Amino acid sequence: MPGPTDDRPAVLIVTEVDDPTADLVIAEVNRRGLCQVVRVDPGDFPHDVVLAGALNTATGQWRGELRTPSRLVDLAGVRAVYWRRPSPYKFPGLSKQDQDFAAVQAKEGFGGVLAGLDCRYVNHPHCNWVAEYKPGQLSAAVRLGFEVPATLITSDLAATRAFVQEHAPVVYKPLRLTDLLRNGRPLGLWTQRVEPDEIDETVAGTAHLFQAEVVDKVADLRITVVGDRVFCVRIESAARLLDWRADYDALSYKVMEPPARMVPKLQAYLKEFGLKFGCFDFAVDRHGTPHFLECNPNGQWAWMEPPTGLPMAAAFADALEGRL
Repeated sequence: MPGPTDDRPAVLIVTEVDDPTADLVIAEVNRRGLCQVVRVDPGDFPHDVVLAGALNTATGQWRGELRTPSRLVDLAGVRAVYWRRPSPYKFPGLSKQDQDFAAVQAKEGFGGVLAGLDCRYVNHPHCNWVAEYKPGQLSAAVRLGFEVPATLITSDLAATRAFVQEHAPVVYKPLRLTDLLRNGRPLGLWTQRVEPDEIDETVAGTAHLFQAEVVDKVADLRITVVGDRVFCVRIESAARLLDWRADYDALSYKVMEPPARMVPKLQAYLKEFGLKFGCFDFAVDRHGTPHFLECNPNGQWAWMEPPTGLPMAAAFADALEGRL
């Protein structure tokens, strides 16, 4: 049964059970004591989480209660939502058709009410959804004046071969990471170089993203922006990794100021997508020029706080409390 009602404003952390990034934010908000923190995973609805949301037909706002095994929350008292990493809706025991129906209803109903509260979001799930599309990211980056490598998205074999011939060396990137298994083990599909003789008819199987490689790359920049806080870290590895995510143990980090005149562009990018937060990735060439690779609207950052000492969790707490 939920405990007694807490009169403090509520911060909802919408995420799965195992989420170290959310854990840091929860700990910081709890430490300050200004808001009650309610961790809720949509995947637990309706089995362990209950929602009763009533529409106020005078204001258009949603009112009612959200109950978890340990919390009872007045929806009117929710100050902010950190939309992190919710798990999928699950309905075991139903037929496949009924599972699909129930999951869609849960997403539209439970998820829709949580996305329709009169509060601040970091980030709003609808904005995250739009901002995750790489074609839109790259277009926005060009319009805002970032250096962006030549890019082709295609399923056409002839177009791919022509692009590789013109822009070699070329890399392949998945348009979005998904859970892949190989021989029963998780498979990391990182950015990889594509040789001309590797291009064959399998390109026609789906959409692919090919991009001109930043050939004289000397480092990467991971720039995490939370509100008006900008945390810039230079990432280096002795092996000059094509994709630094492939070997975290090989990385070294250096906190630095973002390149000149970049901050207004970063803020303009977030504003264009309606975001409060984003993780930007740039490849830096030997001339010091950063080349835009992507912006993850719900990127990872927790692993970087301990080695750099950057107060990113505090920035998230400030954003959720309305200080940014």
